[in-house]
Amino acid sequence: MVHSTAQPPAAARSLTARQAAAVAVLACAQLMLVLDVTVVNVALPDIAADLDLGRTTTTWVMTAYTTLFGGLVLVGGRIADLLGARRVLVLGMVLFATASLASALAPGAATLLAGRSVQGIAAALLSPAALAVLLGQVSGAGRGRALAIWGSLSAVGTAVGVSLGGVLTSTLGWQWIFAINVPIAVGILIALPIVTSPVAASPARLDLTGAALVTVGTASIVYGLVGAGSVGWTDPLTLLSLAAGIALWIVFGVVESRTKDPVLRVSLLAERPVLAGVLLMVVATGLMVGNFFIGSFALQRAYGDGPLRVGLEFLPVAFGVGFGAHLAGHVLERVPARSVATVGLALAAAGEATVLLAGSGRAVLVAGVAVAALGIGAVFVTAFTSALATAGAAEGGTRSAVVSTAHELGGAFGVAVLSTIAGSALTATHPAPESFDSTFAVAAVVAAVAAVIAVPLVPAVRRTAAAPHH
Repeated sequence: MVHSTAQPPAAARSLTARQAAAVAVLACAQLMLVLDVTVVNVALPDIAADLDLGRTTTTWVMTAYTTLFGGLVLVGGRIADLLGARRVLVLGMVLFATASLASALAPGAATLLAGRSVQGIAAALLSPAALAVLLGQVSGAGRGRALAIWGSLSAVGTAVGVSLGGVLTSTLGWQWIFAINVPIAVGILIALPIVTSPVAASPARLDLTGAALVTVGTASIVYGLVGAGSVGWTDPLTLLSLAAGIALWIVFGVVESRTKDPVLRVSLLAERPVLAGVLLMVVATGLMVGNFFIGSFALQRAYGDGPLRVGLEFLPVAFGVGFGAHLAGHVLERVPARSVATVGLALAAAGEATVLLAGSGRAVLVAGVAVAALGIGAVFVTAFTSALATAGAAEGGTRSAVVSTAHELGGAFGVAVLSTIAGSALTATHPAPESFDSTFAVAAVVAAVAAVIAVPLVPAVRRTAAAPHH
């Protein structure tokens, strides 16, 4: 991520010119997907005002994308194996660009939510296919470098999305947070056949039943969490949605244990390294995306900052995530993942707690979230290190997909839970700064509890040169 000006980037030292170009093009594709997780944060108030969206609908502008992306990414990888990775990558890119254009031109809530949903489906096809194409172009020492670049983007890209969203919303209008994907997608589609070679397809059985169960189950749970903020936790619809989601996940586990070619070997989740990676990724993404969602609302509604100012105010947060990920990537070569995870989560808890003093000014809010981001960036890297350090050659892709799924679902859960806690503060025209204290207090407690759990759960492994990091 950060390279000394005295020497060329590490990736360039172990990749040919064509391989480096392929990594750059494919990394741009992944960055586009990751940016769309948070690029809408700062624009949400403007979108809600222009399209007359309610609180629950506003939240679903974010969660529709992350829920479908996370719920379908495992089956997206299977489709890439079945039909050929580059072919699926092209299909996903065309679908993503079309959905982005539809979102930009949306006249109302229905079209916007449909566009965001299709974006999520397209991203689930595109992301694993792009990674499969990348692995098909690079081998040996260069693969570790390429995967390191790829993994780092999910931390940095998610953070940069907030600032980019602020700049685009204030200068060109919120529609351009979606429309900008179209020329990027066209450029990638033109470059793909030049810098990459086709990746052979392999016979595979598509487990549509498992994919449907995990996607619908996850959507039901998130719907229940979002709805709880509007109608209460004891409302029958809330309880029914949560119960249905949990039941579908249980059925998913039973079905997958009896399926010859499952979307996910459920027993994998019981393995300590994978379980640790999933926990770390869910907590880290939930805290980060939740912070961006709540923080942008607080800065705009409580302090009256415009989209451009909010985007600039989040630059220290983006730097914090990037620096934390970069530092942890180096430290993990010498320090066990368990120690890095514990310190990172403790730092995140301290940052979240600092935000509780934000009543004294917006600078305290930004500083607290930036400190939390520093710890969260380190946790991102540690999540992949934990899950992949002990993976064999035949299982590395599956483990990576599991943690990637946790990344997307963590964002959806984080926004759903924190927006539920914020409640009426998200719809108030001029809420007081302290109206958001409860959300940051809960975030601080979650980070602190996760730090305690990390001590016995996260294995004492170190990152190898070939292990991708987030």
